[in-house]
Amino acid sequence: MADKVLDAKGLNCPLPILKAKKALKDVPDGGTLEILATDPGAVADFQAFSRTTGNELIEHSEEGGVYKFLLRKTA
Repeated sequence: MADKVLDAKGLNCPLPILKAKKALKDVPDGGTLEILATDPGAVADFQAFSRTTGNELIEHSEEGGVYKFLLRKTA
């Protein structure tokens, strides 16, 4: 179970990333943030976000048009 869950459903790029960046401030180092989004572009966005910030994208999946991302805060 994630330390924090962010519901970004219904938001389009770049809002899911911006809200995730803000939410990560409340997650302890080594903790996890689960993000729920409906924007198909979020897949590439969170992959790029992980590469550029150093936060680990542990997993991502899609079910019924909802994309779920699990990030581990590393910095």
